[in-house]
Amino acid sequence: MDDVLRPLIVVGGSVVLTLLLGWATDRLLRKADERHHETPLWGLLRRARVPYQLLLCAVLLRASYDEARLLTSHDVAVGRVLTLVLIGSAAWLAIRIAAAVVETSYTRYASNHRERNPARVRRVRTQVTLIRRVVSAAVGVVAVAAMLLTFPAMRAAGASLLASAGILGIVAGVAAQSTLSNMFAGLQIAFGDMVRIGDTVVVDGEWGTVEEITLTFLTVRTWDERRITMPVSYFTSKPFENWSRGTPQMTGTVFWHVDHSAPLDAMRERLRDILRECPEWDGRAYNLTVTDTTPSTLEVRALVTAKDADDIWTVRVKVREQMMRFLADEHPYALPRVNTADAVLPPGTARESAPADGVPAARRLHTHPPRQPR
Repeated sequence: MDDVLRPLIVVGGSVVLTLLLGWATDRLLRKADERHHETPLWGLLRRARVPYQLLLCAVLLRASYDEARLLTSHDVAVGRVLTLVLIGSAAWLAIRIAAAVVETSYTRYASNHRERNPARVRRVRTQVTLIRRVVSAAVGVVAVAAMLLTFPAMRAAGASLLASAGILGIVAGVAAQSTLSNMFAGLQIAFGDMVRIGDTVVVDGEWGTVEEITLTFLTVRTWDERRITMPVSYFTSKPFENWSRGTPQMTGTVFWHVDHSAPLDAMRERLRDILRECPEWDGRAYNLTVTDTTPSTLEVRALVTAKDADDIWTVRVKVREQMMRFLADEHPYALPRVNTADAVLPPGTARESAPADGVPAARRLHTHPPRQPR
């Protein structure tokens, strides 16, 4: 009877105590989250309850397993498994706590500086994201190393591994040259303020917003919700457009091709009225000028301004559409057309008589006479 009750009490007691401690801790964190709405720390810490409970259970079982006298022939194997679970859950919990602290610090900083300096907030966000990934990777490497050191064979091979570390480092450096270059490029992007999460960029002719930056790749979300994944080394070795660099304010252009008789003054007044009714226009500037001419049309350009790339796109499409509607309704003669009227001859010039086919020679298609057969 003792052989049944002892393992049941030890194992069951450890599990029950783990559940009680986990429930009590989660309840305290929930109350703290309800009292302190200004900080997300307590809510983020609640996400760590699974590794927390796993760590508690591993600690309790590792400490009391000898008293359970269960599977005595496999004490070493069971103890090693519990140690591995203990190390893994501790690393998992450390990563979750570090992420909660970093995210809370960023949230406080962003709430205080988002209105005054949004570019600085995006830069800090990029740096925080990469730092968190580096910390997670470092904790994971340490945890894996600690797990390997629990095996006696690995400890015995430590001296030989250290002796060959130089050769292995050279081989790994050559083999992982591309990966290492991307990692250093990621750090350069994070702390060099070249591109940040949330920036509007143009790469390879594609316009989009930087959605994610890691140590090895960068994701750009395009306007049609596609994702372009590129190595971060691209942004350190090739030119690209960053529309969010400095101030996000932008100036956009709208072009029309109109007839030579188009009412330019009326178009300027209509442009002013359109922009006054457009909430996306920031009111900084506008202009309408003739930029080019062809034998049949005028090229008219309008300059408009907005506070960011999204608004400038909206302003441009509204101005283009409403101006064309204005010309079609109020001044249809200003739209481009093909002139098919007869040319006006100078006074005193004899008008050419039409031949028998009714087509004047001036408007007849000139062709070469057919070649005579040899």
